[in-house]
Amino acid sequence: MNLLTPDLGLLFWMLIAFGTVFFVLAKFGFPVIVKMVEERKAFIDRALASAKEANARLTGITEESEKILRDAHEGELRILKEANEIRLGIITEAKEQAKVEAVKLISEARLAIRKEREAALRDIRNEVAVLSLGIAEKVLRRNLSDRLDQRELVEALISETEAN
Repeated sequence: MNLLTPDLGLLFWMLIAFGTVFFVLAKFGFPVIVKMVEERKAFIDRALASAKEANARLTGITEESEKILRDAHEGELRILKEANEIRLGIITEAKEQAKVEAVKLISEARLAIRKEREAALRDIRNEVAVLSLGIAEKVLRRNLSDRLDQRELVEALISETEAN
């Protein structure tokens, strides 16, 4: 017996054993394996479809969130701009009111100063007039104690008045 050449009987029984195993596998094993492979393929296809759908949804959600963020940022900028305009309006209005109030206070102060000045001048004039009359009375009493001096004074005043 040669190791490299098998006998005809061995070959026959190996062929029968191989055929039996192949028949059993073809009848019972391969359909189960093929069915499991097909189920696995269907599961993978469904998972890929779900992943594509989830990816599409995620893209939509990302775009929507970016849009919401842009809208929020635009709203924030708009609110800040409006607040700045309101602030500037309030500042302008306050400045105008302050100017009006300052002009009013200055005019009232000028009026009060003018009235006080006029009153002070009146008081000074009255005092000067009273003092002048008092001094004049004293001077006239001392200088015009006799009739001759009185007559000379009257004539001097009349000649002065005629000259003017």
